[in-house]
Amino acid sequence: PLLDTVPAAVRAFAYDMVINGVEVGGGSIRIHDSALQAKMFEILGFTPEKAQEQFGFLMNAFKFGAPPHGGLAYGLDRWVSLFAGLDSIRDCIAFPKNNSGRDVMLDAPGFLDQKQLDELNLKIDIKENN
Repeated sequence: PLLDTVPAAVRAFAYDMVINGVEVGGGSIRIHDSALQAKMFEILGFTPEKAQEQFGFLMNAFKFGAPPHGGLAYGLDRWVSLFAGLDSIRDCIAFPKNNSGRDVMLDAPGFLDQKQLDELNLKIDIKENN
């Protein structure tokens, strides 16, 4: 009911899996109501046509009745670091990023052309350090 009045106060049914104070996974109960999903797309700025174009498979599946469902995604790297007694998961990640957040093996993040930025309604504003 808060979606229409105070959307910032809406909370998800989300959960984390924690072992000895270390988060090893997380998940949530997914939206399984077609009206609620359509409302979420509207709030996110999707027209009904655009929502159908990009997520028609999901919206069509709701017509058959999706039961409440959820999931849990755990990080194998986090488990390995716990089992190995490591201080950081960086010591067991197969393709770690460096301190500036770059993946040196893939040279990511990469360049985005203006068409991609426009599609995502993103603007890059570079400010000079004074």
